Amino acid sequence: MLKGKTALVTGSTSGIGQGVAQQLAAQGANIILNGFGDAEPAKAAMTQAGAAHGIQVGYHGADMSKPADIADMFAYADREFGGVDILINNAGIQFVSPVESFPIEKWDAIIAINLSSAFHTTRLAIPGMRAKNWGRVINIASAHGLVASAGKSAYVAAKHGIVGLTKAVALETATTGITVNAICPGWVLTPLVQKQIDDRAAREGVSIDQAGKELLSEKQPSLQFVTPEQLGDLAVFLCTPAANQVRGVAWNVDGGWVAQ
Repeated sequence: MLKGKTALVTGSTSGIGQGVAQQLAAQGANIILNGFGDAEPAKAAMTQAGAAHGIQVGYHGADMSKPADIADMFAYADREFGGVDILINNAGIQFVSPVESFPIEKWDAIIAINLSSAFHTTRLAIPGMRAKNWGRVINIASAHGLVASAGKSAYVAAKHGIVGLTKAVALETATTGITVNAICPGWVLTPLVQKQIDDRAAREGVSIDQAGKELLSEKQPSLQFVTPEQLGDLAVFLCTPAANQVRGVAWNVDGGWVAQ
């Protein structure tokens, strides 16, 4: 379905980003990965997912807190793939602290990576999408883009900002073939969330399994983690003609979190 399209997925060497990239690859999209660490396992997974389509897989290690790195990544995409048709803004970090003791450098890093990077990628992607009169920008926000939790001021501010950015750019592209939407996951068992579970287990002296259940019970009525594959399937849907008039939406996939 996406044969001939190129998807750039930030923060895609693991977790949600990798799951979304795999589902797009399975539909024939070429994939540009981005993230820290060893990219080879992720590249192999993308190649396997897209084997039936003979997709092209690339990688760029841009530091998403640095606008110059992001610009270099888009130059790479133009040079090697002919541009970006589908942009998935997924890169993110987390830090938990009361606001009065929140480290300034942590605030700046979270805003830069979780919010400002999406501005930079979007501003660079839109001109090429306008030229083709087709494009998809899908921002991975969070349930924390719709509601707040204590101790996560920077993350909540950034994710609310992503939802606002989504709506504004959706209006700016409303008469074009470009759609801009956000997906707002609840708890997904990513390395980021696993660390929170591990920390909780150590702090409370309970098992990892019990800590995970306690985490879910506080926010997610389904008591089940959202999977990266489910988020990837929604991203695929947003790339279909059926979603041509889905514009500026913040679509929560959260096991009932925001319904409470």
